[in-house]
Amino acid sequence: MTSVGRDSAGLVDEEPGMEGTAGDAVVVAGRPGGGGSDEVLAVAAAEVDADRKVVEAPRDLVSAVEDPAGEDGVTYGAYVPRPTPRIMAIANQKGGVGKTTTAVNLGAGLAELGYRVLVVDLDPQGNATTGLGIDGRNFELSMYDVIMREAALEDCIEPTSLKNLFVAPATIDLAGAEIELVPTFSRELRLRKALESVIEDFDFVMIDCPPSLGLITVNGLAAAAEVLVPIQCEYYALEGLGQLLRNVHLVQSNLNEALEVTTIVLTMYDARTKLAEQVAQEVRRHFGNKVCRNIIPRTVRISEAPSFGQPITVFDPSSRGAIAYRELAREVSGGTP
Repeated sequence: MTSVGRDSAGLVDEEPGMEGTAGDAVVVAGRPGGGGSDEVLAVAAAEVDADRKVVEAPRDLVSAVEDPAGEDGVTYGAYVPRPTPRIMAIANQKGGVGKTTTAVNLGAGLAELGYRVLVVDLDPQGNATTGLGIDGRNFELSMYDVIMREAALEDCIEPTSLKNLFVAPATIDLAGAEIELVPTFSRELRLRKALESVIEDFDFVMIDCPPSLGLITVNGLAAAAEVLVPIQCEYYALEGLGQLLRNVHLVQSNLNEALEVTTIVLTMYDARTKLAEQVAQEVRRHFGNKVCRNIIPRTVRISEAPSFGQPITVFDPSSRGAIAYRELAREVSGGTP
């Protein structure tokens, strides 16, 4: 996936479909949430000819990216268009950081905005499946059949109670798939191949990866173009994150050149503690503008929602958690389609 940014000569690369030549300055307008006024956020290239072109990014295809000031003192930045469909792997090898909660509730928030969303449950615990109200006794095929038996993914997909939101369910059988995949041909690319047949039916595919770095997670990373990393605002937040980033780099180098960590979400934020604020500051210092502005608070209502088989946006639409995930959905997507 290409992006708008500076190359070694200070020029601005172009997104596919943008008009203009290499020497043009690409200017992206239309900042979401910018107080109603369209700001020009991208900057001039080293050499600009007389008839430079202005490209306005559709408001529904923009996501926040801001680069630090360049050597010439000019701040380079733009809301880079990310065309749909977007495939996002939600991964963190540390358990209990909010991967499944984010997959379910961010998916629900995107569905409320009008996007068609598929949540792919790759965790053998099947929490995303039950969290969206899908009973294991009510479906015949699961992600185990898709990955191990090459069943058609479209036959596995189940609708949820929320319009535009669908789930590819998981069962405990997936736990054995880690071992069964070892001698299998093209074992890392099973999910990518399965998604090819349904990807045009969805705007977002959210892949809920298990809390490990085994073959199932590698399948998720190999199929995605983006990695979303939830980080809890607690002491051990950054533990193991370096290994995750190394594995993302390995997958990028060997299986999936398009893969990049685009989004980091701070979860379980407790405003009553100084520690949460310090962790948030540290994560922002390390990862800069990859970290979303919207932070997910630690609330009892978010914890209760899965037991009712509903996303927080349905279970308690006016709660702090529901509002936070709706705002996160707007930030990740760039607005309504």
